[in-house]
Amino acid sequence: MRHRSLLVLTTAIATGALTLSACGSRDKGGNDDNGSNSKATVVIGVDAPLTGSLSAIGQGIKNSVDLAVRTANKNNEVKGITFKTEPLDDQAVPASGQQNATTLVADKDVLGVVGPLNSGVAQSMQGVFARAGLTQVSPANTNPALSQGDQWLTGQKKRPFKTYFRTATTDVIQGRFAAQYAHDDAKKTKAFVVDDKQTYGVGLSSIFAEEFKHLGGQVVGTDHITVKETDFSSVANKVKNSGADIVYFGGQYPEGGLLSGQVKSAGAHIPTMGGDGIYDPAFITAAGGTNDGDLATSVGYPVDQLDSAKTFVKNYAAAGYKDPYAAYGGYSYDAAWAIVQAVKKTVEDNNGKLPGNAREKVTEAMSKVSFDGVTGKVSFDEYGDTTNKQLTVYQVRDKAWKSVKSATFKD
Repeated sequence: MRHRSLLVLTTAIATGALTLSACGSRDKGGNDDNGSNSKATVVIGVDAPLTGSLSAIGQGIKNSVDLAVRTANKNNEVKGITFKTEPLDDQAVPASGQQNATTLVADKDVLGVVGPLNSGVAQSMQGVFARAGLTQVSPANTNPALSQGDQWLTGQKKRPFKTYFRTATTDVIQGRFAAQYAHDDAKKTKAFVVDDKQTYGVGLSSIFAEEFKHLGGQVVGTDHITVKETDFSSVANKVKNSGADIVYFGGQYPEGGLLSGQVKSAGAHIPTMGGDGIYDPAFITAAGGTNDGDLATSVGYPVDQLDSAKTFVKNYAAAGYKDPYAAYGGYSYDAAWAIVQAVKKTVEDNNGKLPGNAREKVTEAMSKVSFDGVTGKVSFDEYGDTTNKQLTVYQVRDKAWKSVKSATFKD
């Protein structure tokens, strides 16, 4: 979710691959600038939920990476290199993500992976990629522990895996930003906090609750729901009886939409607020009734309102993808483009060829990547986290999400 000309052409199809001593294979046909008759193929893996309840987001991730690869090939962004994608479906299940990671590691042409969507899935994949020295860039993970270690909350930050990067900002920022909006802008003073017992939801809701109390608000109740269940009437009644004037939900849109609808049906006509996990049109339809006033935060500024994203939006539409780019399209494009730029640096530093230790060199280059992307400035700090701390609050109005506040987070 931002930069150069994004003309959309079909990706060149590699044929007659021959094994190289370095990572990457050779394609017959075509000419590079060194007068060779072949190009090396570099594969960018994609891991996302391509089927299941979160597939709308996953397909947007896959398509946006595909668009970045098409653009790189059209522009001959890396001389002597043809990029391809290898999309795999994790169904938002950690075990599937781990299996996909193993599959991608085994393909020596894969020099970088974009994904996954879910923080819980990322936890299952990180070690596999790290042991193989394979760069991973998530466009959507927000759990702080993925990049700063399990003790991040105590201030003891330690990067677990040097191969892990992300273009989305963390829940430390998103949760606090949401609490500040709820308390200071929306003037809410009593929050009921619910999570879905998953890595993302628990972390985000905990940070929201801590910041909300710090600002002077009250957390008048907490509870948990189970993913894929549909009856949250017990929680809804607790919300009604608590006197809360806002519900904060840490989780994804299928359950979040149902919870919102059931809270209102129980007689508590108060907004449900959540993070980027509920920022999807399906949250509104899942509510089963009018849920105008519900709120969500999401990383970055609205892509369709960014000057830097205009070309991306135009060319995504021109490509004719079936699914929209959704919440993480721009971030997925930028994640893929970061890998392209790291490959470019690696090739340039090795006299125009992929080195034998290409994966290691791509990871090194990723730490120094910096460019103006779809979503703004793309670069990474010492933990592999994005340096972009822009966020937006959205509100449901007339059965659609509308942005109500965008800002760069500051402590």
